[in-house]
Amino acid sequence: MEQQQVLFDYILRIADNALILGHRISERCGHGPSLETDIGMTNVALDLVGHANMLLEYAAEVENKGRTADDLAFLRDTREFKNALLVEQENGHFGDIIVRQFIFDTFNYYFFEALCESADEQLVSIAKKAIKEVSYHFKYSAEWVIRLGDGTEESHGKVQEALNELWAFSGELYTSDSLDKDAVKHGFGVDLDAIKVKADKRIEYILKEATLTLPEEGWMHRGGKQGKHSEDLGRLLAEMQWMQRAYPGMNW
Repeated sequence: MEQQQVLFDYILRIADNALILGHRISERCGHGPSLETDIGMTNVALDLVGHANMLLEYAAEVENKGRTADDLAFLRDTREFKNALLVEQENGHFGDIIVRQFIFDTFNYYFFEALCESADEQLVSIAKKAIKEVSYHFKYSAEWVIRLGDGTEESHGKVQEALNELWAFSGELYTSDSLDKDAVKHGFGVDLDAIKVKADKRIEYILKEATLTLPEEGWMHRGGKQGKHSEDLGRLLAEMQWMQRAYPGMNW
């Protein structure tokens, strides 16, 4: 695969993770357990959508086929999205949302930290802008995992149950496929094996503080990075893309 196509596909994958999780969190706007928490999670959603917008604009520029960031967000079908399965999982209760966020934020922080050393100048520029917000997400979700895990018997039980359920989606984040390997070979990609070592240490430390037990890894869900998604993504896209699909080319 030629370098331009690898770069386009790679940017799109990063953008899809941010876009889908950003939209998923936005679904809970106004439903947080407290006003402060609700505002905090809404800000995380806004940050992620902002990151997605920067990346999709760059992807459209690299593709150079006349598509815009909006086209890439609202006019692709389910199989064309290459986000990890974790980020499309439905929200559930607050503990589910926090655990999903913690797993992703840990990956995302070390990913963007490494992306700041990319050979692609535009990706470096985007990563350096995003890392400030990603760092906040990294701390925010970890603090909540500790607070809930080492909290009441009920909160501990719910967060442990969420971890048991969602951990099976973590492996895909760090599994290199041909696109990841090609991106590394061209110098602009992130070595997922290298960041997994850092992420594992961080996760172990936070879960110990939270008095939570990491499930045995066992079998992991995979396929989202190759466009094989759950029904959850189809329902999410039906809502997210409705306006543009119903009124093609509409402008505010």
